[in-house]
Amino acid sequence: MAKEKTKTKKKATAKTNGVDTQREVEQFLYRQAEILDAKQWADFIDLFTADGHYWMPATPDQTTGEGVPSIFYEDRDLMTVRMTRVGHPHAWSQAPAWGTSHLVSNVVIEQDDKKKGEIVARSRFHMMEFRRDASRHFAGTYRHHLRRTSDGLRIRQQRVDMVNGEGVYDYVLQIWV
Repeated sequence: MAKEKTKTKKKATAKTNGVDTQREVEQFLYRQAEILDAKQWADFIDLFTADGHYWMPATPDQTTGEGVPSIFYEDRDLMTVRMTRVGHPHAWSQAPAWGTSHLVSNVVIEQDDKKKGEIVARSRFHMMEFRRDASRHFAGTYRHHLRRTSDGLRIRQQRVDMVNGEGVYDYVLQIWV
């Protein structure tokens, strides 16, 4: 009887940890979306590890961002350059002002390596951008490689595969999707 209770307790603990990880990752992704919509660029960059990358491949079959064309392949330094350029008062390409709304859903934990403190999560996104009295819609899949740190979860790599990434646009993407 005692053995059965121990097995039941272990199963319940494992399940609770999985649910806790799921909720923790969901909350992290929702927070990231809110930060992007609020244009809190420095806070967005702070979500990345020191060696973190934001990557939007040019095609879905890309396996690396190194040395091949990508829509975005930025480390924290390049993200900081983008933030500075977009936020500059004389950045005429940013006028008129624009707004975004990000939705994140269908969050799936693909890997949870507790020993290394690393998590791989996949989710779906939809971002609407409004500018110049027109809306643009971007949708697709996020894949986050997350690392547990003393400051909470941080992004080692965020891959963004857009459904409409090869579409024609009136103007280029200025900010992160």
